[in-house]
Amino acid sequence: MSPDSPRHFGDQTAAQQRFLSLFLRSEREIFRYVAALVPNVADAEDIVQQTALALWEKFDAYDPSQPFTPWACRFALNKTKQWLERRQRWQALLESGLAEDLAQRREELRPELEIRLKHLEDCVNKLPEEQRSLVEGYYFRRDTIEKLAVGSKRTVAATYKTLQRVRQALQSCIEDAAKPERIP
Repeated sequence: MSPDSPRHFGDQTAAQQRFLSLFLRSEREIFRYVAALVPNVADAEDIVQQTALALWEKFDAYDPSQPFTPWACRFALNKTKQWLERRQRWQALLESGLAEDLAQRREELRPELEIRLKHLEDCVNKLPEEQRSLVEGYYFRRDTIEKLAVGSKRTVAATYKTLQRVRQALQSCIEDAAKPERIP
């Protein structure tokens, strides 16, 4: 049977419904479990969301003869440990002065960044209308590549390639503008 057959879709739908039923019945308990380990409610909610994704990805390994909640809580514990490790690494970096170093370095580079941003603006304005519209759509309006492809009557691959070429042209333009003028 092919993966696209109606029976396969029915099996997948049944699995989704079974998963949702089990997860929704256990979600409050999973949340309480995570909240006992993570003091911030928003962080606990994020971890429960990540747990739900991990549970769905591994749902075919779930043994229905076993209770769902303890199985789910093991995933939640792993996701919580991962979250705590990332937080501790970030906290250690902040405590080592990274934030201050980054702020100082940014301040040192600010004049150069402002000049490069001005060059970028000038270079974008020099682009042909179609290329400028593509750049503005992708970077300023945050349009998807698919939407931009439809709007430009190109394939998604061709739109990616065009955007890549435009970025390269902008980089060259900015580098040329940043070069000191040579006196003959």
